[in-house]
Amino acid sequence: MRRVGFAAAILALVGIAIPGVAQVKVDSGLPPYTAVSGVSGNVSSIGSDTLNNLMTLWAENFSKFYPNAKIQIEGKGSSTAPPALIAGTAQFGPMSRPMKGTEIDAFEKKFGYKPTAIRTAVDALAVFVNKDNPIKCLSFKQADGIFSKSRRFEGEDIRTWGDLGLAGEWASRPVSLYGRNSASGTYGFFKEHALKNGDYKDSVKEQPGSAAVVQGVTVDRYAIGYSGIGYATAGVRAVALTEKDGGKCYEATPENAYAGIYPLSRFLFVYVNRAPGKEMDPLTREFMKLVVSKQGQEVVVKDGYFPITSKISKEELAKLI
Repeated sequence: MRRVGFAAAILALVGIAIPGVAQVKVDSGLPPYTAVSGVSGNVSSIGSDTLNNLMTLWAENFSKFYPNAKIQIEGKGSSTAPPALIAGTAQFGPMSRPMKGTEIDAFEKKFGYKPTAIRTAVDALAVFVNKDNPIKCLSFKQADGIFSKSRRFEGEDIRTWGDLGLAGEWASRPVSLYGRNSASGTYGFFKEHALKNGDYKDSVKEQPGSAAVVQGVTVDRYAIGYSGIGYATAGVRAVALTEKDGGKCYEATPENAYAGIYPLSRFLFVYVNRAPGKEMDPLTREFMKLVVSKQGQEVVVKDGYFPITSKISKEELAKLI
């Protein structure tokens, strides 16, 4: 999907813009979660590292309602979710990108129907620099010149901070690159949208998780890296982005993500195996109902991401019953 189409989809699906919002609050129309009887057992979640902390927090919240339900969580990357769902080794497949057509086809070949995608949160995939870095904004052409050897935006090869207009001590300093590995949905999403599917430079230091990317940028003064906004710390700063050179720069804020004007806005998904016409396993169903409830979305805010609206929650609940 082209970037413009993705931004339009965010705006249409969320259906709101929130000018002047000072802090993130959950939609007052979100349904509160109420426990039901007969929920117990063991299930697994395999997939996104971006969603790893969220899945853990949701599971902790879930255990307060259901002490006899246990959820095992593994977050090595979004590409590990579809095979795990297909093999039945996981009941939850968290992904920071939509499933690819080939992944959906493989699932449908096994089960005869498509997997069910539940939108659980909104993210602004951030480009982070060290907190001391003075750079104000980056265009996609510049990001492409920094991270990609293909340079499909037809920009210059950027190797030093001076190439980006920084002066003084920064001018001659090489740009130190941090990124995710190829199993990551964040790796794929950034590659698709910010690099036009060009190849990453060999000098990108690939990390197994988002926290490692942010830690690298924190301790390396001249570094730059990318990850979900939920991994932001005091040691880094998210740079404002624009799709076009000379265009308006947009910060990675909730209102810009909801409006679809922050260029790297995205939904975070949890995929489940929902057989048409059959009741879902109660544990799987109730966990997902909690995720899209008021309590579940309060967890989203706690983890630094942006909550879904009551409109989206209603649409996702309808997929579970």
